[in-house]
Amino acid sequence: MTDDRTVEDLLRMLAPQVLGLLVRRYGQFDRCEDAVQEALLAAATQWPGQGVPDNPRAWLLTVATRRLTDEWRSESARRDREVAVALREPAYAGVVPPADAEPAAADADDTLTLLFLCCHPALTGSAQVTLTLRAVGGLSTAQIARAHLVPEATMSQRIRRAKQRIEAAGARFTMPEPGERDERLRTVLRVLYLIFNEGYTASSGPDLHRAELTGEAIRLARILHGLLPDDGEVAGLLALMLLTDAHRAARLGPDGELVPLAEQDRTRWDDAAIAEGIALITEALTWSPPGPYQLQAAIAAVHAEAPTAATTDWRQIVALYRLLARIAPNPMVTLNQAVAVAMVDGPRAGLALLTSLDADERTAGHHRLAAVRAHLLELAGEAGAAREAYLAAARGTTSLPEQRYLELKAARLTGR
Repeated sequence: MTDDRTVEDLLRMLAPQVLGLLVRRYGQFDRCEDAVQEALLAAATQWPGQGVPDNPRAWLLTVATRRLTDEWRSESARRDREVAVALREPAYAGVVPPADAEPAAADADDTLTLLFLCCHPALTGSAQVTLTLRAVGGLSTAQIARAHLVPEATMSQRIRRAKQRIEAAGARFTMPEPGERDERLRTVLRVLYLIFNEGYTASSGPDLHRAELTGEAIRLARILHGLLPDDGEVAGLLALMLLTDAHRAARLGPDGELVPLAEQDRTRWDDAAIAEGIALITEALTWSPPGPYQLQAAIAAVHAEAPTAATTDWRQIVALYRLLARIAPNPMVTLNQAVAVAMVDGPRAGLALLTSLDADERTAGHHRLAAVRAHLLELAGEAGAAREAYLAAARGTTSLPEQRYLELKAARLTGR
């Protein structure tokens, strides 16, 4: 017998390797991905009872290849294509690789190439996230659907459309050209960041966290860091995820209520994750020009190093936000910068920074802008205005834990 969690972890590690091997060998990403999913399902069913094979990757590769071979044989309408491909690739003629067969190419190259393929510019941002979770993360359609709170049939259609769009774009299973590689890598980092954020603070539904998404984002970031150890932004993103996720246990109170950073019990923070995150970002900043993820990780490290909220080095955080705003201007950066400025120069200074966001269509009407404004108004002693802003923020969020927290803040100000 084999522990189910051990099998699941192993399958997630092997999924991108096997898919990369198949796509590089045969092309047709859509069919190869379906074949790998069937192989993963077979393994998840058989391995816990029968034990993990001596060469689990070759086992998955064999099962997936047989699935492809059976499918191609059954398609008489594509017989001409089968014959042409079979002349180039013996496996198409029904010769399945033995269980110990191992391709010569490096797995690392395949995994990285697969990440780039899933983040192809022909796909929308949401499609890139979905396909990365499915193809590289090894999550089933049902798992992804649960994480996004949509029916499995709806998610299945989204995945199918994403794969079809990649095929229609003529995407090849090769590394992008040097001039395109950096841009595509930025997309990969953004996709992993989006996956993490959706898991850390779910945008909708009854739960604040979706641990399957944060865990998967961290796992994939570790893989990427292993493949690109000399990229400072990859290290910065992994550090940022670790330092942020370290707070997870302290973000909910005994009744499931949201606990803001300043009020969290820091003894519940994950010390190991903090130590790893600080070491990563400290080392990266010694040799890499600071990028957006490194600066965000540096800010998270300053928070993590403070034994109490009162001892936080807000001046250092303000300096880091100013640098971040220069190299990667973004309304969310301004929003967080306003809080830091308020802690150094007073709430009025923070409120002044927020005025520029009222005319920005990306944040005007966003519940986070209203929530930050409410917090700063409360610090400034304007209870009535703060209450109205808290209520506006509560109406704007679809996250039930956030909504309850904001409504509670408004209610506490009513009696003032």
